[in-house]
Amino acid sequence: MRVFVFIVVISTVFSCTDSLRKEVKEVTSEIDLGKKLFFDPILSQDRSISCGSCHKPEFAFADNRSFSRGVNDSLGKRNTPSVMNMASRSHFFYDGRASSLEEQAIGPIENPIEMNLSIDSAVHRIQHSEVYKLLFDKFFKEEPTKENLASALASFQRSLESDGSAPHDLWINDIEPMALSTSQQRGRELFLGKAKCFDCHFGPDFTGDEFRNIGLYDEREYKDKGRFDITKDTADLGKFKVPGLRNVALTAPYMHDGSIETLEEVIDFYSDLYMFVPNPINLDTIMREPLKLSVTEKEDLVNFLHSLTDEKLPD
Repeated sequence: MRVFVFIVVISTVFSCTDSLRKEVKEVTSEIDLGKKLFFDPILSQDRSISCGSCHKPEFAFADNRSFSRGVNDSLGKRNTPSVMNMASRSHFFYDGRASSLEEQAIGPIENPIEMNLSIDSAVHRIQHSEVYKLLFDKFFKEEPTKENLASALASFQRSLESDGSAPHDLWINDIEPMALSTSQQRGRELFLGKAKCFDCHFGPDFTGDEFRNIGLYDEREYKDKGRFDITKDTADLGKFKVPGLRNVALTAPYMHDGSIETLEEVIDFYSDLYMFVPNPINLDTIMREPLKLSVTEKEDLVNFLHSLTDEKLPD
């Protein structure tokens, strides 16, 4: 009997070791390590949610609800933005409070209404995980720290770049001349001209990395001060970071507060924001005159925005 028990114990040890080696072997880069961490609930207080719980691959790494749920079912205060196409960004979060992806990666872990875990506790957990100890030694040649944890998460997020497969990319690069419909081409002209979209949404990812007040601040119904809470500059009242528009058709609901449900409503808002917010405060000059778009023009713009959707998303 003792011999049998001894053999079973030895067999179990070797089985665990083989499983651990296999798990480590499957992680072949710092990006893979970051991905593993991104989808691991080990970084939340009660181990109930991960970064991927709110940044869902099927929604271009955004969420499909106005406000995401954190630990203890706590409700977020701003809509969850996509973390795709962040490699070239200069500011992160709607208020721009982080200036690097590494800094951004730590924020949700410590946020009390998101993952609610001190970074020291998060690192301690990682340090006491056999697989993570081996993986951090493999890629960083040291034990897990706040810095290399942030580095791994940021590396994964930097890998989430669009691959040029969106219809607009295929059309603009002369790969598929028929990739855009006639309506989408008209929408593109509106986007660049009359609709003034390009004034804020320019560059390869359709964002100028600026902060703008588009009218969703009136100190009555809309009270989020945005960038002002970071800078304390009254010129920043109601300003929020201009998001990129790649895959925008997948990231509803829209705006920093998730208050607009569809792209059609977004275009209605920009056509005449005063129908939504009669008395906005500190409104950007670009927004002051209603566009008064026709029904057809609105449809064309929405159709164009759909052309910015990648054929294949990262997972």
